Amino acid sequence: MSLDSKTIAKTIAVIKPSGLLDGVKAPTFRQEIDTAIQTGCLWICVNLEEVTFLDSSGLGALVAALKSARSAGGDLYLCGLNKQVQMVFELTSMDRAFRIHETMEDLFSTIAEPV
Repeated sequence: MSLDSKTIAKTIAVIKPSGLLDGVKAPTFRQEIDTAIQTGCLWICVNLEEVTFLDSSGLGALVAALKSARSAGGDLYLCGLNKQVQMVFELTSMDRAFRIHETMEDLFSTIAEPV
């Protein structure tokens, strides 16, 4: 798995993992999210369009990241879920806990940077 991370505004970070998001890669992913939050990003956008597989460790990392973002006064958004990843979210009912969008454009239309 590789991570592409960037801050697009003072309080918005986009993190784009690719490949497997599993027990091996989940800690690196979590560290990337924690770093974004520690640098002042409140809105974390995770683009999963290049994630080919998500297991329980990857899902756990996303849940922990969601809690961290909300504890910091922000939120975490997801987009680009493929069918396998979407199925994991639906089977675990995590699709109800996350704000999931089809595309980055759709996701950004719902985010307003705080004043």
